[in-house]
Amino acid sequence: MNDQRSAAEPAAAAVAVPEAVSALDGAGSARPGRPGGRRAALAPVALVVAGGLSVQFGSAVAALLMPRAGALGVVTLRLVVAAVVLLVVCRPKLRGHSRADWGTVVAFGIAMGAMNVLFYQALDRIPLGAAVTLEVLGPLALSVIASRRLINLVWAGLALGGVFLLGGGGFDRLDPLGAAFALGAGAMWATYIVFSARTGRRFPQADGLALAMVVAAVLSLPLGILESGAKLAVPSTLAMGAAVALMSSVLPYTLELMALRRLPAHTFAVLMSLEPAIAATAGFLILDQALTATDALAIALVIGASMGAVRSQVGAGRRTKADS
Repeated sequence: MNDQRSAAEPAAAAVAVPEAVSALDGAGSARPGRPGGRRAALAPVALVVAGGLSVQFGSAVAALLMPRAGALGVVTLRLVVAAVVLLVVCRPKLRGHSRADWGTVVAFGIAMGAMNVLFYQALDRIPLGAAVTLEVLGPLALSVIASRRLINLVWAGLALGGVFLLGGGGFDRLDPLGAAFALGAGAMWATYIVFSARTGRRFPQADGLALAMVVAAVLSLPLGILESGAKLAVPSTLAMGAAVALMSSVLPYTLELMALRRLPAHTFAVLMSLEPAIAATAGFLILDQALTATDALAIALVIGASMGAVRSQVGAGRRTKADS
């Protein structure tokens, strides 16, 4: 846990799923797998893709649950169940932490809770693929700002072009409030990444993640109860909420932790920049949310911008190391 990464490394992984950043900091620098044939080399890649599929199909299941429990109710079920599972698995120690440690983990939990609340509000109003595409702009902006390289302005412009297409030139085609919620979730995602990295340096293993999940669950609980009340206690709703928590939180965290032990961080980040495409596929297969050719082009532009930002960030890091 004494690994002192530069600020650029979390930014390079900014297009990754937020939870993976704390996993990366907790597990140390990711290393490529040992030579053992193509199967061994592809194994961690398969874990990352499986994690991405789990997250986005979990979000699709959450969209199906919203008519029963409401957006805030679904968020509450997801965070509470995930917090319980992570507490049981991680058994984090509560003693021996400074006030600054607790302040960091609380900020991490607040960012996590706000990100989930805003994203699910967006998901209740706009298609899953569009919501994830707008949300990923937050981490992308963090990567561009942290790198301060001219080439990343190109990637930012490419991403903005994708957003312009996605909104039909002015977001009249998308629900404006849903689009605003998705952009807000992206801002919280970027904040989450910053505090995730700090929490990973202050807490061993995934202890900080488990404690932050508890903070997020506690904050979301009153909102879910106010919106849905007794509906959250219906057995079928509880079962679907538990499925969302396992698919969108517990299973992906585990797969990503395993992958990051054998996969370079920049490769991980590039793979995770495919999230909007996976989300669009899940929306099509489960929610019957068809994509137009313009939507597909918009998502492709944002994915390309994310990949380009990560690649240029990693290249800059390698040149800096070579010069030192």
